[in-house]
Amino acid sequence: MALLKAHERFLWDATVTLEALGAAEVVLWNWEPERDRLHLTGAARNLGLSPLLPECSSAAALALALPQDRALIEEILRVQAPGGEITARVRMRGADTCVWRGVWLEDGVRAAGVIVPETKFAASEQDSLTGLLDRRSFVRLARERLLTSGTYTLVVGDLDRLRRLNEALGHERADLVLAALGSRLAAGFPPGALLARIGEDEFAVLAPATIDQPAEAMRAVLEQPLRVAGFDIFPTLSIGGVTAEGGDEAPDAAELLRRAELAVESAKTAGRGGAAAYGRSLESDGLSRLAMESDLRGAIGRGEIVPFFQPVVRLSTGAISGFEALARWRHPRRGVIPPDEFLPLCDEMGLLAELGSHMMKTSARQLAAWRETHSAAGELTVSVNLSTGEIDRVDLVEEVARLLKYTGLPRGALKLEITESDIMRDPERAAVILGELRSAGAGLALDDFGTGFSSLSYLTRLPFDTLKIDRYFVRTMGSNEGSAKIVRSVINLGRDLSLEVVAEGVENAGMARRLLQLGCHYGQGFGYAPALSAQEAEVYLNESYADGAAPLKARG
Repeated sequence: MALLKAHERFLWDATVTLEALGAAEVVLWNWEPERDRLHLTGAARNLGLSPLLPECSSAAALALALPQDRALIEEILRVQAPGGEITARVRMRGADTCVWRGVWLEDGVRAAGVIVPETKFAASEQDSLTGLLDRRSFVRLARERLLTSGTYTLVVGDLDRLRRLNEALGHERADLVLAALGSRLAAGFPPGALLARIGEDEFAVLAPATIDQPAEAMRAVLEQPLRVAGFDIFPTLSIGGVTAEGGDEAPDAAELLRRAELAVESAKTAGRGGAAAYGRSLESDGLSRLAMESDLRGAIGRGEIVPFFQPVVRLSTGAISGFEALARWRHPRRGVIPPDEFLPLCDEMGLLAELGSHMMKTSARQLAAWRETHSAAGELTVSVNLSTGEIDRVDLVEEVARLLKYTGLPRGALKLEITESDIMRDPERAAVILGELRSAGAGLALDDFGTGFSSLSYLTRLPFDTLKIDRYFVRTMGSNEGSAKIVRSVINLGRDLSLEVVAEGVENAGMARRLLQLGCHYGQGFGYAPALSAQEAEVYLNESYADGAAPLKARG
């Protein structure tokens, strides 16, 4: 009897389980995608997960992670086959980094696992992929360095479009890119710098004052082209930096790193390859972001998000051939908000499919109105971007067919622009869907071509009628021979495959002339006009018809 009572004292009831989880700083999680429900139990406060208790939606989990790690949450919640393992290292708002481990227990129905603080794991100082310091060791050693007086600069570089690189090349080949970049970083800085890979796509340098302009040095060594598994890769970085004085009053290394990463997020708003320095004004961005998320819900239904139209011009004659429709948010208090500020939020909140449908409908209706009221507009087209993953939307083909029938637009007048990463994720399936879209009457353009991820063997089998050269290569073709070679190659490829070629980023008449000499058909960019409201675009259209050609800046 005494033995039985002793045994009963140690039975695992709910209270004892919670006490054990709290002592070990562990959270248990269970994910049911069909119900969009993530259930959490355990010591959630230290991991920054307490606002999610006891259960939440996937959108709530995404909102609580730092912006640069939200793609990792999406990967954790992505449905896998039974037995599929889950491992991710995620930074949550206002908490330490935590490690998610788990496994899929049922096919598309349920996954479960644990979440623990990264500090609970024993780890070497080195990042296994690059040989640089890992995040934890970087923070520890940076903290020691900052005890010595002097001026230090902490620079963080975020590799642009790593997710797209993973989709196009696969994780193993993308890892080769990261490993090569790590080697370049190590070779590009003297021994006095502290170097690390602090995230999946983030590198960091803590440099003393003896190292001049570390941000420029990081960009110089990491933005060199490289070739991996037969693919030409042209890395670009969004860079953030912060300067601090070492000594007794030095800020904590983890806090300094947080500031640099805030600057990185600010740099990303300037587009690929941006840079920003930390300032106090960045601290209010979190609150602004929450307010914007709240306003964004329902903004599409209220008609606040509308297409703006950037002219696409035939280079040989200067005549307008059509427009690209670009989303703009006419906020009732903040005015016109550019896409870089709200499209990532749309993605995080699961609104991209709704936005894509809205943009197609409003743009096609506007084009139909122009073609009806302007006799000279009979050949105009409008291009609409399909967002990431939208090509897999189940009702996409039917919606395009209905829209063309409703508006009376002829075949090819509505062009859909698809990115390379969407195609390369599943080329065989993409070929089927693109064929159905072409049969439904849509024109098809491959967007941002030239970024080095495409397989030419697939390109010859896909029913595109247009290639669009990425604006980065067009803008830099005058100063970068590599960019000039890519522009020439894409134009020649388009000619050989009987495809129209559109160059984005045309900033002046000199660029336009050079592209025309190379045989490019069309151009668009600020040299002609920025994205215009529907009313402004109609005025621009009328003026172009009256003058016989679209106006073009002589110089950028």
